[in-house]
Amino acid sequence: MSGVTDPPARADATAPRTPRPRPVRLADGARLVAAWILSFVALLMTAWLLPGFTHTSWLPLLVAAAVTGLLGLVVRPVLVELAARVGWIAVALCTVFGQAVVMQLALGLVPGVSFASWWTAVAAAWIASAFGTVLVWLTSAGTDESFAASLMRIKPGHVTDPEVDGVLFVQLDGVSFPVMQWVLESGTMPTLRRWVDSGSHALHEWTVQLPCTTPASQQALLMGSAAGVPAFRWYDRELGRVLVANRPEDAAVIESRASTGQGLLVDDGVSVSNLFTGDAPKASMTMSRLEVTRGARRTRQVFARFLVRPDGLARSLSRAAAEVGRERFQMARQRRLLVHPRVHRSWTFAALRAFSNGLLRDLNTAIVSEEMMRGARSIYVDYVDYDEIAHHAGGTRIESLAALGGLDQVFAVLHKVAERAPRRYHVVVLSDHGQSQGEPFAARHGIELSALCRALTMSATSGVEGSIEGWGRVDSVLQDLTAAPSTGISGAASRRVRGRTQPDAASSDTELVVLGSGNLGLVYAPGPARLTLDDLDRQWPALVPGLVAHEGIGFVSAMSLAGPVAIGRSGRHYLDTGEVVGTDPLHGFGSHAAAMVRAATSMPEAPDLYVNSAVDPRTREIAAFEPLVGAHGGLGGWQDRAFVLAPADLLIPMEPIVGGDALHRHLVGVLEALHHRTSLPAGHQRSSS
Repeated sequence: MSGVTDPPARADATAPRTPRPRPVRLADGARLVAAWILSFVALLMTAWLLPGFTHTSWLPLLVAAAVTGLLGLVVRPVLVELAARVGWIAVALCTVFGQAVVMQLALGLVPGVSFASWWTAVAAAWIASAFGTVLVWLTSAGTDESFAASLMRIKPGHVTDPEVDGVLFVQLDGVSFPVMQWVLESGTMPTLRRWVDSGSHALHEWTVQLPCTTPASQQALLMGSAAGVPAFRWYDRELGRVLVANRPEDAAVIESRASTGQGLLVDDGVSVSNLFTGDAPKASMTMSRLEVTRGARRTRQVFARFLVRPDGLARSLSRAAAEVGRERFQMARQRRLLVHPRVHRSWTFAALRAFSNGLLRDLNTAIVSEEMMRGARSIYVDYVDYDEIAHHAGGTRIESLAALGGLDQVFAVLHKVAERAPRRYHVVVLSDHGQSQGEPFAARHGIELSALCRALTMSATSGVEGSIEGWGRVDSVLQDLTAAPSTGISGAASRRVRGRTQPDAASSDTELVVLGSGNLGLVYAPGPARLTLDDLDRQWPALVPGLVAHEGIGFVSAMSLAGPVAIGRSGRHYLDTGEVVGTDPLHGFGSHAAAMVRAATSMPEAPDLYVNSAVDPRTREIAAFEPLVGAHGGLGGWQDRAFVLAPADLLIPMEPIVGGDALHRHLVGVLEALHHRTSLPAGHQRSSS
């Protein structure tokens, strides 16, 4: 893996690579003996605790621990494959009863040990797994070592082109350039720090386009353009309803409009846990899944293989419980210390945080590891750990930065896996946007944006300003683990999740639809045609003057007869000509603000009126139109300052990187430098799977 042990430049960068077999070392034998002893102790403690688990002496339990381990190597792969073929219900059953099956078979071969009933075997399996997890935790530096060891046991595949190096793109969602600088300087991410110190990797800043959202950035990074994505959710005039980027059906619509068949991952790439595929022929837990073999069976295999292990489910449950407990403690600490700004952190958020920082992180890492061992040419994966916490805790708060420390351990694990992969891998780490901090608009000013618009226009207004990002990630996993998304238990769960992410369509009497996307508000008059500024002024003469006069609003933008215009309390900026009348409303938002607002406002899908919150000139704080203390979407603060940390000899920007489309060209250049995409015909189009 480039950036860990290799020098910045290698004479053998294109030399064929023979997969290196992992040598059997003394440490491996010691690890097996240690696992055997720990399993024996766990069985002994389980037998002492469970009346229906009988044994004549400790010796049969010692033998049973060994037999259980050996049988598990044979039986678990069979159970995993069967579960992956059948679907989510089988995965659940395999998770709950798989180890009980192994134990029942093993103890049937060992005299002197027995269960009173099948349910005693199930209870024994769970209790032994729990004891085993505790013992492993006490005898090692936590369970990450055992997780890494299990990934190292994946058998490397064979590739026909080992001379072509692979690329692993890792997106750290929501991490701004200043935050990444901070964690590198502080040593919070020691693995990445070693890459930078060795000279193999260099850190660069790139300026995010408007809107500063994952859908716009990821579409630009993966597909080459952010066009057609005016926010995280927006009113689509063609469909006559609100589109939400993290709903699978809507993500499919968005990607179908953007795809040219030449996306970043088109050349044997894999999309993992993203909104869009990047034209990858293979995708797992990816929202859009356009014309792609969904990878659901593969995801179920990884999921089942992880959870059916004796310590797999216990690891997930214990980490989830620890994350919930950590969240509730940190929430209480913020309240006790009167930390400001802050928002209410519910039990629902605690559960979503446990999901994103526990199970989803492990699933992402396991799937990426398997694809690296298969020899995929390129992989793009999105880790949302930091973004999820920062939304509710704040982007510079201790708990948010701690999540980056946990992700650094992921890089250490992936490095170990890459050492055994059938091709050499280079790692590009990047973010899709940053985050800005501040008290939400409604909490600060006592009124939501939709209510403010309603008061100014006296019209029927529909407002959608709740936070829904985390729920979409849950839905992507549920759908990928489900053989038939519309039926069964997980289908029902997925529909309930989607009920949280899909706003009600505007009713026939709705005159305005107001949406929140971080500190960027969108105001639409439902209908097939976009209203100009003159139309808005005629129909609702108090709307624009009332909004810009509000202390919480920095500027609004609309399409006028003279082209796109930004309007502030005491001035206008005509974006096509650069003419400023009065005080420039974009002053204080950065030298790039005019170009960004012009591009966004000129987009055909743009709202009738963009509304950007004010930014505090002292603290750089913004005010989100969603109930979030850390937000992104508009301008102000660090939300438009993203980073890319890439091999120093593969990405050498000659000028500032402005916009996700510009960074996309650099990423394609990295692939081409490694001899990717050479066999793609002009106008290449994907074939349906």
